[in-house]
Amino acid sequence: MWVEQVDWVEVPAGSLRRGTPADEVAAVARRYADTGVPVEWYLKEAPRAEVHVPAFRIARTPVTVGQWTSFATATGRPVPQAPADHPVIGVSWDAATAYCRWLGEQLGGLAVRLPSEDEWERAARGDDGREFPWGEEYRTGLANLVDLGIGTTTPVGSFPEGASPFGVLDMAGNADEWTSTLYAPYPDAPAGVPDVEDWAFDRHVTRGGAFRHDRDLARCARRHGAYEPDLAAIGVGFRVAAPAA
Repeated sequence: MWVEQVDWVEVPAGSLRRGTPADEVAAVARRYADTGVPVEWYLKEAPRAEVHVPAFRIARTPVTVGQWTSFATATGRPVPQAPADHPVIGVSWDAATAYCRWLGEQLGGLAVRLPSEDEWERAARGDDGREFPWGEEYRTGLANLVDLGIGTTTPVGSFPEGASPFGVLDMAGNADEWTSTLYAPYPDAPAGVPDVEDWAFDRHVTRGGAFRHDRDLARCARRHGAYEPDLAAIGVGFRVAAPAA
């Protein structure tokens, strides 16, 4: 079976300025007060920490419906009824990891996997502590979020001006993306940050937000999750990662 090669972006080893300083969380909540997100949701990002992230590869765009269809056909799964160049959504974490294993086999035994939460944030944020993949200020039109009013996915890579410092696309909006990381508070998290989000449909962290989400989820530091069982309605998809070349 023909399998489209992944457009890999090489992310060099480096330091990630992960998360948000605890003393800035209240200001962040005020900045996005119009979204209705309580300050407690932002506390999960604290404290800020310098984290070394080894080199890795990450796909430039999320897995598309067309790419997923090859896997679905080979494994007897339903084929999505959506344009081939849109991100596949409605994918469970288990199904996403199954796709990674299958793709790795098709690519000659490459260790394809979901990115960790730290890898995802480094790919989005680069070497600095920028607020959004493209810089410090939110700009409508750089990502498929609710303010565009589209109400569904768009072709991957449709917003090249919203690229991250490494040239990774769609790190904000379009599809909320699975990571390999189970939710847990960061070390030395502020009091009140839950040890477990037992209200989540799945305990793995998602990143980036989807077409239905507001601009707060476009922030590089924002930690999210799948809080509803209808993963298509909430726009959950994924992109793949692998060891550095």
